[in-house]
Amino acid sequence: MTEQNLASQLQGGCLCGAIRYQVNQPLDKIILCHCTDCQKASGTGASANTVVPSDRLEITKGTPKIFSKIVDSGSTLHRAFCADCGSPIYTRRAHMPEVSVLKVGTLDDSNGMQVVMNIWMQSARRWDHLDPGVEQHAQNRPMPQKS
Repeated sequence: MTEQNLASQLQGGCLCGAIRYQVNQPLDKIILCHCTDCQKASGTGASANTVVPSDRLEITKGTPKIFSKIVDSGSTLHRAFCADCGSPIYTRRAHMPEVSVLKVGTLDDSNGMQVVMNIWMQSARRWDHLDPGVEQHAQNRPMPQKS
């Protein structure tokens, strides 16, 4: 991990700078989501995401616009983005507001992070290069087991 990602506070924001945020915890894992909604929202073959407790993600400048949609799992997903430049910032499920899925490309420094999982592979684009050594799931990732 880079020194930035080991720090207790990471910075990020949208393309035009209207939205800025900070994350108050180190980040190192990226999950690539290949669902068709993420493809359309990002304009790419997959959305690069990292999971953050919502209370560790603080918007420090601006107010993201929210687009809400019922997704394939049946839950409502809220997508936060910049209303000026369109950059996606994070998503939250209506039934799990305590968890934010941050868009890794909006971090000022994500060099110390690595892809650890691919989800929604059933809709992955054939042209999207994937590392065969990375964990893959046809749909969403399995829910973590409670200890």
